[in-house]
Amino acid sequence: MLALIDYGSGNIQSVLNALRHEGAPVELVSNPARLASASAIVLPGVGAFGDCVHGLQSRGLWEPLRQWMQEDRPFLGICVGYQLLFDNSEESPDVAGFGYFAGSVRKFSTQGLKVPQIGWNRLEFTRPSDPLWNGLPDPAHVYFVHSYFPAPTDPSVVTSSATYGERFAASAGRSRVAGVQFHPEKSQAVGLRILNNFVRTALAQPAQQV
Repeated sequence: MLALIDYGSGNIQSVLNALRHEGAPVELVSNPARLASASAIVLPGVGAFGDCVHGLQSRGLWEPLRQWMQEDRPFLGICVGYQLLFDNSEESPDVAGFGYFAGSVRKFSTQGLKVPQIGWNRLEFTRPSDPLWNGLPDPAHVYFVHSYFPAPTDPSVVTSSATYGERFAASAGRSRVAGVQFHPEKSQAVGLRILNNFVRTALAQPAQQV
């Protein structure tokens, strides 16, 4: 079972539908006890960094998710779910993230830049061999909606970057834990392929055509 974490962060139906489209045996999970039956986790996020942290903590999901990552089990964070993998965020300065990756989440600061970034942008693969990118066109374009982005301390964890006023880490990964700032579920064929790659790698399912 693939656990799609539901902690009241907004409508995650589009993520659920996209995972089902790719054949994932996905289940919405809000009870930490259900994680015992999971083989992989997807953590979406909509809204403020601090609100997402508090939503996970109030449902008893925070520590089980931290332990999951420490055990190097398959995990994909999307948007704020990606940002939560870092130490902290300028959006909620007094709230700590998981700290799986060292670094902070920063707000776009280029003068005159329209924030949030909403729309399509080009991915630059800094780690082309990453399993999430298998079968993708180069260049690939994906859909973003965000005002903040992670700035990893260790550049070796960055698996792709994009440019919006400044170059930023569009994704990061280490072993079986990864996160993406963009929305795969809104990124049409490219996004479905990324979800397919995660599902296939995490659950050892046969590849599907996108």
